[in-house]
Amino acid sequence: MCGIALIVGEGARDNDLDPMMAAIAGRGETDERYSGVGLVAGTQRLKIVDREHAQQPWRSQDGRWLLCYNGEVFNHAELRAELHARGHHFRSESDTEVILAAFSAWGLDAVHHLRGEFAFTIVDLGSGEVYLARDPIGVKPLYYSWRHGRIHIASEVKALTGVGARIFEVPPGHHGLAAGTAGPVLLPYFDLLDGRQNSEPIDDPDEAATLIRSILDDAIAVRVDTDLPVGVVLSGGLDSSAVLSRVHQHHPDCVAFTIGRPGSDDLDYARRLTADLGVRHEIIDLRPRQIGFPEIRRAVALSELTEYGDVINAVVSIPLFERIRECGIKVVLTGDGSDELFGGYPMYHTIDADQADRLFVHKLQNLGRTELQRVDRSSMGQGVETRIPFLDKEMLHLAMRIPLWLKTAGEQEKWLVRRAFADALPDYILQRPKAGMSYSSGLHDRARLFRPLFAGIYRRLDYDLHEPMRRDFDSVLEAAGNDLDRAIASAVRRPDYRFGERARDLAGAVRWNIQSALTGKVG
Repeated sequence: MCGIALIVGEGARDNDLDPMMAAIAGRGETDERYSGVGLVAGTQRLKIVDREHAQQPWRSQDGRWLLCYNGEVFNHAELRAELHARGHHFRSESDTEVILAAFSAWGLDAVHHLRGEFAFTIVDLGSGEVYLARDPIGVKPLYYSWRHGRIHIASEVKALTGVGARIFEVPPGHHGLAAGTAGPVLLPYFDLLDGRQNSEPIDDPDEAATLIRSILDDAIAVRVDTDLPVGVVLSGGLDSSAVLSRVHQHHPDCVAFTIGRPGSDDLDYARRLTADLGVRHEIIDLRPRQIGFPEIRRAVALSELTEYGDVINAVVSIPLFERIRECGIKVVLTGDGSDELFGGYPMYHTIDADQADRLFVHKLQNLGRTELQRVDRSSMGQGVETRIPFLDKEMLHLAMRIPLWLKTAGEQEKWLVRRAFADALPDYILQRPKAGMSYSSGLHDRARLFRPLFAGIYRRLDYDLHEPMRRDFDSVLEAAGNDLDRAIASAVRRPDYRFGERARDLAGAVRWNIQSALTGKVG
């Protein structure tokens, strides 16, 4: 929905906010600001809900609070009705106003009432106290940095590098307060394990599949409740195909988008499915030779990602979302998160149950800085909002109740998801094996040619004020025999790749590109 930027503290000035807002300009359509004593704040607003009246930063009716907000709260209509019954009078139909009304009514407990994908900051204009909150799994980003007694807050790292101080992330599922020149003191309000500890496990596959289907259906329904056309990122794999089938049922004014090298598997499967469903299909043909240094530098700069493999996926994602924007689509749904929730990785079959379960939780806890960060930066950098139905709060609770042994009991990965949509998807989709995004699009090895340059570009952008670029954790984990403790220790001991590892990887990429050129696949 937006990009946000704030400076809070004595001496906060408008001209200090200018470069922060410029850095996140792609996230919205309108630059909206507030300036007061000890506070400058702004949003780059992408107009989706109550487009005429949801201007930000939003002030409460009594003038005490100011909100800067990024994301969507999908249960805002229900919350508005509840708050209205408590005596709150609304000036708009926006979810923006609902968040601030909820905070006024319930204080720090307000975040427990929200069903959505969000990151926001609320400032007490009297005391200067600052409240920060981020959604349960980290779909939307939020960062902060301190300098000269002032806290700087923004949606992206690039908006804070000019501060010249260390940059911190608000972790997913956390919220807290900063007062004066200290804090914020951030505490978890959402625990992935609550779904397991507070509810009975689901060990019946029919029940699990039925619940997956019904919860995903509802998660999609609330995410397409808009008068705007809706897009779906379609790889032709199981997860995105399931999302497209349900979006088409709930919101027929939809368009599917697929990117890949001509002749790649993704394009073939996606073409067939959209033809069967009767859905408009936009194809982005991206040939390997179109990926060069400018595209690599742009991907590193835009995505801010810290792992090499995620950057490669961003290289493929950016032109996809550019086409989506060119088609006038602001809202897009994706199938991200299903692999992490429902056993989409073969490693779970090679380690004991306790290790597998710990690895399952670890992957979920790190989505916000890997896959979800790629999706956010690639899409919002083009003024497109992605919504992730598989990571709805209710789906997270469900996934934690289904034992990992049941998720991995089938002959094919994510067999419960396949079972859930057995009557809704054709066999050629249900039987298609999982493939990584950049691999199945046919573009991975072209981008690999430039891997040795990633870290240098990253450092020159001063992104290491937040975190250094690091080895891909999946490769570290594989080298450690999928032992999570050994992998974490190895990553700490040696964050980046050695020269020999880089050379071998580059040699492999060169060999693939030569072979592809000889067979005509690179062109």
